[in-house]
Amino acid sequence: MKFARLTGYFEELEATSKRLEMFEILARLFNEASAKDIDKIIYLSQGQLLPPFKNIEMGMSEKLLIKALSDASQSPTKKVEEVFRKTGDLGETAEELLKNRGEGLSVGKAYDELTDIAHTGGTGSVEKKISLLSNLLRGTSSNEAKYIARFVLGRLRLGVGDPTVLEALALSKGDRGLRQELERAYNLCSDLGLVAKTLLEKNMEGVRKLRIQVGYPVRMALCERVPSSEEIIEKMGKTAVEAKYDGLRIQIHKDGNNVDMFSRNLERTTHMFPEITAAVKTHITAKKAILEGEALAYNETTGELFPFQITMQRKRKHGISELAKEYPLKFFAFELLYADNEDYTEKSYAERRAKLESLIKKNPVIEPAEMFITDNPKKINEYFDEAIERGLEGVVAKRLDAPYSAGARNFNWIKLKRSYRGELADTIDVCIVGYFRGRGARAKFGVGALLGAVYDEKTDSFKTVSKVGSGFTEDEFSELKKILDGIAIKHKHPRVDSVIEPDVWVEPRYVVTVTADEITRSPLHTAGKDREGIGYALRFPRAVGFIRTDKKPEDANSVKEIIEISNQQKKVKVG
Repeated sequence: MKFARLTGYFEELEATSKRLEMFEILARLFNEASAKDIDKIIYLSQGQLLPPFKNIEMGMSEKLLIKALSDASQSPTKKVEEVFRKTGDLGETAEELLKNRGEGLSVGKAYDELTDIAHTGGTGSVEKKISLLSNLLRGTSSNEAKYIARFVLGRLRLGVGDPTVLEALALSKGDRGLRQELERAYNLCSDLGLVAKTLLEKNMEGVRKLRIQVGYPVRMALCERVPSSEEIIEKMGKTAVEAKYDGLRIQIHKDGNNVDMFSRNLERTTHMFPEITAAVKTHITAKKAILEGEALAYNETTGELFPFQITMQRKRKHGISELAKEYPLKFFAFELLYADNEDYTEKSYAERRAKLESLIKKNPVIEPAEMFITDNPKKINEYFDEAIERGLEGVVAKRLDAPYSAGARNFNWIKLKRSYRGELADTIDVCIVGYFRGRGARAKFGVGALLGAVYDEKTDSFKTVSKVGSGFTEDEFSELKKILDGIAIKHKHPRVDSVIEPDVWVEPRYVVTVTADEITRSPLHTAGKDREGIGYALRFPRAVGFIRTDKKPEDANSVKEIIEISNQQKKVKVG
């Protein structure tokens, strides 16, 4: 496929504000793509060169792109900056400066050249990157240049999420019922390009044969929630009860002496946690294994576990060894997914747990998560209270005979946290879908409030639930302006359902955690909207911390959860 053809589809995607139209555009694109190009097309449409767990970044700033545009267009830097000031978008700047150029690039050629730029490093790499990008831009049409410029800055703004790609792939084969099987394969490999390429090369038979493998992170299983231990036992009977730790969820992949770690949103984080890497090499007896757990910073002298805010400081790119001494980590392993050529996701929790315990040699860094088995709600309550006193989040109950449900949220795992036993004290994760400009004292920040939404799994869309205008510091409001302007779009995103019109719409990409007094009914919000047009809203929401870099948009709380929490809230008030 010609790259110009692909950018034509990008134009269509950018112009639509309708979710179903977005599916149809992508389905047409996928039907036209060859098996050779399909993976590259999917990666590019999502603004990346490979899946997030490959950690490949372009490493290009606005300043470097301006230099490359100056070179490619044979215009002075001042001229490029002048056009940029007028357009406010370096993509549109490239489009204006690089008119009447060629259209000879194929998708494969453009992808390879972008990959070369991303891989360029070492001495003189800045100049090399500028030169390579300039050469690439010279051979493009104005429309191609617009999207290349946006791509290298991470500002493609098409909003093509994983569920959207899966839906469009199924639609491209004329059968939306295939979505479930495509998603199963994706849940096991976390690589949409691989799933699509397999589909085109080997049809659904090949997709069904995709299996879990070390080095490809498995999308993590999620919990449902209930308000009481009695309801847990009612649903599960005798169950395993684990401590719910308030740390960083990590999936560890061991292949001999090679160890990789992946975050909740599947980014490679191996270099951040050297003590866990060393412990896995020495104290996990399987040659090949995939295990999951929670990492927490702790006090080596007292054994006390530190709160999440302290642990989060370990998630960084620089100064790792110094911080590792100040805040060492302990890893509580709670799941085994794979061991020495055997897939454990299909086995029962009881089998997974027994095997996991047998693989961990006694050591000071890695240990199995606390767990006991019971059918007594009173024992769960006693342990819950003890866990809260120790600074833990609560407990997770796991069905003893259930498999590991990759990427799914169901009642095989149920969490009971502090808030579900009383008023709304729990936090809610919302996805930012727009912002309101600051007024009065906040005018100087440019952002006065965020429009927050929760995720609707049934429709793969985001429904509004709150306007968040407090909880951020002045510096954070200023930082939010910079970040959100980088993903601003001209109209409401096709995956967003809102009756409120913010000053600026943004691509649904970032998640923030908020707390609120309670959940109320509101005609202004679309989460859980009934036939009368009344939805659910957070009353007096305020932010807790900054953007959650460990969460994807779809990791925001769901509409279903908001309704359930609201119902649980009512039960408490009636009682």
